[in-house]
Amino acid sequence: MSKHAIFLGVSFVLLMSLQVLVFRNFVFVHVGFTFIYLLFLLSIPVDSGFTTGMLLGLISAIIVDLFYQTLGIHASAAVFIMFVRPIWMKLVVPRSGYESNELATVGNYGISWFLSYAAPLIFSYCCIVFFVEAGSSQFFWHTITKALASTVVTLVFVVFTQYLFYPKTS
Repeated sequence: MSKHAIFLGVSFVLLMSLQVLVFRNFVFVHVGFTFIYLLFLLSIPVDSGFTTGMLLGLISAIIVDLFYQTLGIHASAAVFIMFVRPIWMKLVVPRSGYESNELATVGNYGISWFLSYAAPLIFSYCCIVFFVEAGSSQFFWHTITKALASTVVTLVFVVFTQYLFYPKTS
């Protein structure tokens, strides 16, 4: 078993636990929600298969849906970002290119690359979750505000967590 598989397995358990036990009740200024478990999905190796990514997105988000009682909203958003992830990664290739079997993290590719990679995916995730939850476009601006605030809050926690716990391997 590779060192990345063990690290990702432990990350999965810890991040999912944090998401459902701590961040489920953490809301910044009544609009900024934190989806720390997205760190697991965003950091899987860059050359992991398309199907693997979508399955990991589905499994992790179904767990979140069970605890949030949201009936597949998070699952649909996570599967979407994992569907788009390989396409997006081809558009935001770092200067040095991708290393085979490397985690897609700040430590491996730098903060500017990671923000350009993660921010649109997290924003897409938040838009799907909040617009489906709203059920209509009646509260469009409020929903966009929630999506933007949640993207910023999630990005801050994701980057901070990477600096604290994720190894720099390049």
